[in-house]
Amino acid sequence: MRIAALAGGVGASKLLFGLSRATPPGELTIVVNTGDDIEMHGLTICPDLDIVTYTLAGVVNASTGWGIDGDTFAARDSLGRYGRETWFNLGDRDLATHIHRTDMLHRGKTLSECAESIRRALGVEAKILPMSDEPVRTQIETENGLLPFQHYFVKHRAAPRVTKIHFHGAASAEPAPGVLEAIAAADGIVICPSNPLISIGPILAVIGIRDAIAARRADVVVISPIVGGVSLKGPSDKMMADLGLEVSALGVARMYRDIVGRIIIDRADAALQTSIEELGMAVSVTGTVMRTDEDKVRLATYTLAQFKKKASGAPA
Repeated sequence: MRIAALAGGVGASKLLFGLSRATPPGELTIVVNTGDDIEMHGLTICPDLDIVTYTLAGVVNASTGWGIDGDTFAARDSLGRYGRETWFNLGDRDLATHIHRTDMLHRGKTLSECAESIRRALGVEAKILPMSDEPVRTQIETENGLLPFQHYFVKHRAAPRVTKIHFHGAASAEPAPGVLEAIAAADGIVICPSNPLISIGPILAVIGIRDAIAARRADVVVISPIVGGVSLKGPSDKMMADLGLEVSALGVARMYRDIVGRIIIDRADAALQTSIEELGMAVSVTGTVMRTDEDKVRLATYTLAQFKKKASGAPA
């Protein structure tokens, strides 16, 4: 079974860990958000690409969900002595990734080629694609003015009230090579439990991707990142509330209703099933909280089973 997955960072990487173990080698293609990318100290940093790659390579810092396990921060501390900003933590081994990527880009390579080089070097079997080789940057309009996403999320700890979200560059950005092909060829398409506004939103804003997903609507499954009215990771709930959206699995379903055929919600939200079905979406109910590796594989296997049921004509 060929699977295409749309992913952000920490929340998505948990499910991707499970999918990577529940699918045969080479059958999983991951399209990753690059709207969070930032330049610091002259280096191109791609947080979501790196989180996904480090997770599937088995080197991620499990306690944070980002960075490399056991990394040190001597370079960051030294940069601070020179008066440079250190609010965005970059570990010493993590810096090697950014130096490698930035050098490749300076030599005329694409972001896709950088991602492929890093994936291969770390021994990851799943295909990892940036959503676009062209720069798309998420900017958050807040009560304190317009902020680049990482400034809003990391530097200001997602505290300012959000009034609008912009994806600068998305209107002219083309999907990276292989993205539309992976969506068209997939037996099933998974939208990971990522923030629908700033993790999946930028991917769908790239020219042609939303239409490609919508054309496969019956084969698309999303896992709600909201459980019991709160986000399991990141500021999804706060951002949705700031923008006047209902903070619930139903609110998530409303955002995806035109491109997703089925949503997987947690048992805590089972009472919302009928309301979601009235939107024209099928609903599957299971435990979606992933605390252990076993949880991740179980949810991934459950997600894949939704496609197998559809293929066999069995009831959902």
